[in-house]
Amino acid sequence: MDLQLTGRKALVTGGTRGIGAAIVEMLAAEGVRVAFCARSEEEILARVDLLGGKGYDVAGRALDVGDGEALAAWVADEAAEAGGIDIVVANVSALAIGPGEENWKASFEVDLMHTVRMVEAAMPHLEASDAASVIAVSSVSGREIDFADGSYGVMKAALVHYVSGLALDLAPKGIRANAVSPGNTYFDGGVWQGIEQGNPELWSTALGLNPTGRMGTPEEVAYAVVMLASPLASRISGTNLVVDGALTRGVQL
Repeated sequence: MDLQLTGRKALVTGGTRGIGAAIVEMLAAEGVRVAFCARSEEEILARVDLLGGKGYDVAGRALDVGDGEALAAWVADEAAEAGGIDIVVANVSALAIGPGEENWKASFEVDLMHTVRMVEAAMPHLEASDAASVIAVSSVSGREIDFADGSYGVMKAALVHYVSGLALDLAPKGIRANAVSPGNTYFDGGVWQGIEQGNPELWSTALGLNPTGRMGTPEEVAYAVVMLASPLASRISGTNLVVDGALTRGVQL
């Protein structure tokens, strides 16, 4: 199926590892010009070389998305370089799980406010697009009370609320906004690999909650993001697409 993404321009935060890296590569494979950011210059260069070697049109920049000015400058620079922005994917999380005011501050600034600032910086370009899409990567921890029920879960829930409001407010402009909420997602160097190695009891409990008998992959989450970014999803806006293999038990009304 042609997702009608060829020639589109996308921004993705946190594009060098896990879900973000999978999103960047899958969008690029569909013919999208993808600009992504992360904190590590070394990882940025490695991903640009890897994806460029596959013939994909990608660009990367090292920055901290908690720095509002640097984030806005990146958005402006990439819009000028690419000639516009059609797709915004806010993927970065502080992964600040646990008690303490510092975790609350990090979750607020990184998970929530980086999304808000990115959207605001990109808005003039999204308004000029004929198929604009905003996608925020949330989490099932924003939908249910689990071990990440503090700042992480609260800010992930706030992202869903924020995106739902955007969808309503921006619908007259033809701009869609959706959230994607992954369940447990396993990849090398990721949170769940760390838990598997450092907290086997929590790992065993979490794995046992997955009725599929496994955790998800970054590519499975990336598919949901790319599908929502496609102009073929023109009637899908304001939704929270849960990608969890039936992990969560609540009925989403």
